[in-house]
Amino acid sequence: LVLLTFASSQAVLYVSLGPAFGELTFVPDGLAVSLTAISAVIGSLAVLFSVNYMHGEKQLGRYYFLVLFFIGAMNGLVLSGNLLFTFFFWEITALCSYALISFYNDDPKAVAGGVKALIITQVGGIGLLIGTLVAFANTGSLQISDLLSHGASISPNTLSLIAFSFLIAAAAKSAQFPFHTWLPDAHTEAPTGGSMILAGVLLKLGAYGFIRLVIPFYPLEAKIFAGALAFLAVAAIVFGAFAAYAQTDFKRLVAYSSVNHMGFVVLGIAAAGLAAGTNDADIAMSGAVLQMFNHGLSAAGMFFLVGVIYERTHTRNLNDFGGLFPLVPVYGGILIFTSMASLGLPGLNGFVSEFMVVRGAYPVLTIYTAISMIGLLFTGAYILKGIKNVLHGPLNEQWAHGEHKITEINTREILVMAPLMALILIIGIWPAWILDVINKAVMTLLRGG
Repeated sequence: LVLLTFASSQAVLYVSLGPAFGELTFVPDGLAVSLTAISAVIGSLAVLFSVNYMHGEKQLGRYYFLVLFFIGAMNGLVLSGNLLFTFFFWEITALCSYALISFYNDDPKAVAGGVKALIITQVGGIGLLIGTLVAFANTGSLQISDLLSHGASISPNTLSLIAFSFLIAAAAKSAQFPFHTWLPDAHTEAPTGGSMILAGVLLKLGAYGFIRLVIPFYPLEAKIFAGALAFLAVAAIVFGAFAAYAQTDFKRLVAYSSVNHMGFVVLGIAAAGLAAGTNDADIAMSGAVLQMFNHGLSAAGMFFLVGVIYERTHTRNLNDFGGLFPLVPVYGGILIFTSMASLGLPGLNGFVSEFMVVRGAYPVLTIYTAISMIGLLFTGAYILKGIKNVLHGPLNEQWAHGEHKITEINTREILVMAPLMALILIIGIWPAWILDVINKAVMTLLRGG
């Protein structure tokens, strides 16, 4: 509520760090507020779910520390107006991600998955560091806001280098094609709470980099790179959907769906960069920011529901399920509801943001947007495949009797899903309350107020 108040008033907080570092600025605008809000919701729910599923007091305490440290670093990153501290928090989130992926699974592949995620996201960290150093060398300031005032005095080649460095950083962090390969492995090995945080929070930081560091300060470079960015976005949408449909591991299916959905975020950003100053750009960018928030809700919910059934069956193979709806009707209803939000069903949150992205991108990136509809079609295919294999078809008798009899979702697990489902429904029916905050930030970023 405090952050929403600051976002509505466009307030900026300053903390002096002395002559060496200048001022640490906190900018709680609509962009930052939407991301800090989703991190608070998902972080809290990840902790609530994990109470019964982390074995050992020491392991649970370490897990709580990592979650709290990660959420704090993420909030510091999106609120910071200082490039040095943006990089500092960026690196902390990368290290926390590695720990969440690697420390809570006895499978040797867990460490390999964590290392892969760390290496690829560190490619982005190097890009951010290069961009920060070049910007500081040419402006003499670490304040993000000063990138705009010094732009006219920097050579075009240098501006392109800074913009390209930030783009690489954002693409790697948001798992955009071709940097996406770390994401399925990371989710497969991470605990359920870790997957909720990775999908609901971490992926948004890359898109934040596109929006905060590139579009407002390098409009010419944003237009130059818009076509390439749109191509990568459409590749993520289409190939992410195809890859999700091909999966038999329920968790990997949801992981590849994140690649698909984040592609729409980047498509909206590319359209905003190409058509900055137009209504189409405003709609596309607002849709992209809202899609970041909405994907955090639906992806965290889906990973949580995968974790719920895994805790009961100890398998994620879709071919091992089948016909479970009569045995777990409450779980089945929640899974269908959350899946429909991920699908983009009208009346739920995913429809609003994806429609806004497509509406804003189609007039300026017509061919790319049209091709992305192939991915949207296969989104329905892989979502329905997951529901069919888990809930419908012939009943797998091993889950109906004996020691393997599956149990219904419990009260604690319903309490985890309840806030996510409420927000999914509220935004789907009445999105204006959050769009008003997002639109103010978008207008400031794209039009200077």
